[in-house]
Amino acid sequence: MNLDIQDIKFRDINENDIALLREIYGSTRKEELEKGTNWNDEQKRLFIEHQFSAQHEYYQKNYLGGKFYVIEKKNIPVGRLYIDYFFENKGVRIIDITILPEWRNQSIGSSILKEILKKAADSNLSVTIHVETFNPAMELYKRLGFRKISETNGVYHLMEWRSKQIE
Repeated sequence: MNLDIQDIKFRDINENDIALLREIYGSTRKEELEKGTNWNDEQKRLFIEHQFSAQHEYYQKNYLGGKFYVIEKKNIPVGRLYIDYFFENKGVRIIDITILPEWRNQSIGSSILKEILKKAADSNLSVTIHVETFNPAMELYKRLGFRKISETNGVYHLMEWRSKQIE
């Protein structure tokens, strides 16, 4: 399943991308660390480094069919997309999609999601993603037709999108 979006490319991650991927991950935790801790910059850096490493290792080991991409716009890294096109032979699983803060609200994420949904519909597949309840993108997922199908620890919602073909 190839994603085709004007001005956006997806390239496989490699070992040279670790610092970039850590930065992308860290951007998702920045507000939480600013408001929810009294840690100094070094403590925050170490926390991000540890959490990123644990998440990265988990994803690599547990999503063996996954594709792990750096998202680029005009050859500039703007985010990451981790996706399993045939998760458990049931449908598409968006493992993670993150756009760097300076690139958000420019329709990059929504364009990617719409393309994933289009390709899934063409293949008669559902799409799932875990979303934290406080994630600002939750509203976007709902507008695109995702609905909550389960919840973990009161924090993580498993959201699902199904094309009209498979309902």
